[in-house]
Amino acid sequence: MGVFTFEDEEVSTVAPAKLYKALAKDSDTIIPKVVEAIQSIEIVEGNGGPGTIKKLTVVEGGKSIYVLHKVEAIDEANLGYNYSLVGGTGLEDILEKVSFETKVLPGPNGGSVGKLVVKYHTKGDAVLSEEVREGTKAKGTALFKAVEGYVLANPDY
Repeated sequence: MGVFTFEDEEVSTVAPAKLYKALAKDSDTIIPKVVEAIQSIEIVEGNGGPGTIKKLTVVEGGKSIYVLHKVEAIDEANLGYNYSLVGGTGLEDILEKVSFETKVLPGPNGGSVGKLVVKYHTKGDAVLSEEVREGTKAKGTALFKAVEGYVLANPDY
């Protein structure tokens, strides 16, 4: 198995604790509202804490697919949330899993910086294509911006 690691960050005007709450704690409710392609998020195993498996059902290219999202770690004190995509029809065939390590840090002017480390675990000797990596990055950025937009549009959140 190969492991390909990439890092990214997004800057937001939303305060760290508020952004973390939206991205990690309330994401199951917010994301289906702000990302049209995501039809539902449901817990299939666990209680929401580490070890929990969630099923995200998505409409992509006119067909319904799903990915299984496993909560790996929650660190509320340091605004960290780690999870992996571990299966489903939406996970690329060459991938064993994709792990995400996220952290929300204080940013400029009271805002935030969302830091992300993504580790693609490929099956056998498979090589990760630039297309898969860029596609995942684009989806992640769009998700971040959609949740940020929700918080900004709902000042009482």
